[in-house]
Amino acid sequence: MQHHGIHHVTAIAGPARRNVDFYTRVLGLRLVKKTVNFDDPGTYHFYYGNESGEPGSILTFFPWEHAAPGRAGVGSPQETAFRVPEASIGYWTHRLIEKGVVHGAPEKRFGQSVLTFKDPDGTSLALVGVPEIGAGPASTQGDIPADATIQGLEGVTLLVEDAERTGAILTDVFGFQEAARDGSLIRYKGDATIGGTVDIRSAKGFLPGHLGGGSVHHVAFRAADDDAQAEMVKRLAKNHGIHTTEQRDRNYFRSVYFREPGGILFEIATDIPGFATDETVDALGHDLKLPPFLESHRGEIEATLPELV
Repeated sequence: MQHHGIHHVTAIAGPARRNVDFYTRVLGLRLVKKTVNFDDPGTYHFYYGNESGEPGSILTFFPWEHAAPGRAGVGSPQETAFRVPEASIGYWTHRLIEKGVVHGAPEKRFGQSVLTFKDPDGTSLALVGVPEIGAGPASTQGDIPADATIQGLEGVTLLVEDAERTGAILTDVFGFQEAARDGSLIRYKGDATIGGTVDIRSAKGFLPGHLGGGSVHHVAFRAADDDAQAEMVKRLAKNHGIHTTEQRDRNYFRSVYFREPGGILFEIATDIPGFATDETVDALGHDLKLPPFLESHRGEIEATLPELV
């Protein structure tokens, strides 16, 4: 069955150890996969998510030890949000204070409680309180109680000059529907339980964003399988005049990439084969996993990568 939603979000970070500490110990996410950037194997690629690594729960990072700061701006994702039980917003506010995390005051968006904060690299994040969800599976990553655990992505906010053109891709290609408007903010919803929200903010005349530490590299949307992905590729070309890259095998999903009309890099990623293809669910994230074409270079790669403990 096709679920319309976000598959994952990929961002850029600074020191690898600091990144792992924040997302596993402060936020309680599971390190679902520890691998390398296939195009730059001297750099880790970390995947964080829920306990089973479901599509829609995944935030990934390329951590470069000396990454220069990025800048949010037009043509870039502005914020990545996670789902938590509504009643846990107070808990999270106190936790962020205790951990010394830069954060804002709780606010309301489209009737939901939202707590904004930043990771050590300045990545803009938020926790969104969802009334209809209760306690999730107990996290294995630290001391966060079951009734406050992050249960996946809520969605992303995109900053573009022309929201309508970007919105047309979401609705026609990815199966989202416009759900609400609030000033310059337009909300689109997919039918996926996690990763089902995209907010688009129109902002003309702002400086463009640029990549660096704390910025989002791309947003990936779900395709059930290769056939569903191919249909999306055809629709992009036929209805929008946009062509994707060739399909690339990322071991845990297969991907194509393109720039949407606002300039943001979008990916279409298959749900299959999933993160348990090379290790069991219980062992996810434990060992360094390399794609077959890099396995013969394991010794050299492991010697290059920074220590995590």
